[in-house]
Amino acid sequence: MPPLLTYVARVSDGLPLVASFAPTQDNVEEQKRQSKDILRGLNSNNRPVAKMSIETTQGRIFHYLIQENTVYLTCTEQSYPKRLAFLYLEEVADIFLEFLTHNHGANYRSVIETAARPYAFIQADPIIQRKQREFVDPKSSMNTNKLNQDLSDIHSIMRQNINQVLDRGEKIEAVGQISSNLMSESKKFKWGAKKLNWWAKINTYAPVAALTLLALVAFYLKFLH
Repeated sequence: MPPLLTYVARVSDGLPLVASFAPTQDNVEEQKRQSKDILRGLNSNNRPVAKMSIETTQGRIFHYLIQENTVYLTCTEQSYPKRLAFLYLEEVADIFLEFLTHNHGANYRSVIETAARPYAFIQADPIIQRKQREFVDPKSSMNTNKLNQDLSDIHSIMRQNINQVLDRGEKIEAVGQISSNLMSESKKFKWGAKKLNWWAKINTYAPVAALTLLALVAFYLKFLH
């Protein structure tokens, strides 16, 4: 099963620039709605995660990739290899950039920023559909080679549940990680505070100790030697 749908959108407001849908008998209306919700939700975070997989309860999973102010989003079956889905998005990003530079030259960023209507770059749909067809079969020799050649760490890709994304909630694991980080930083702070306190005591009493020692040496040399 190929990527079921693909959106290219502006990160700042979620405006769809182009959308492409694979020919299928499955009903993807719910995924279309969820896609638009995800795209709009990116604007609620000043620094959205560059790569993310978002699980749904319908045996499907969203993947998105952000480059500059453009997000590339697709939806696949959960059995579809996650790394292959991101390789697909990376290639979509490459061909979309080629499309933009061919049609708008070096000014393409400004063209994206000033686009006022949805799907202003729908002319790119045919090239995205051609790319979709290349990724229909994850077990094809071409896609197997792509996976073998790719050395990226898939564990670096953040995962969330669709309800948590749409409700703008945080995963328990994420909260746990935040708590762990805070505890770690707290320990570092305590250790740093102890070191500072120790050095402060040295700086305070070292001169007194040195003067006392000198006085004892002088007394010894003068009266007892």
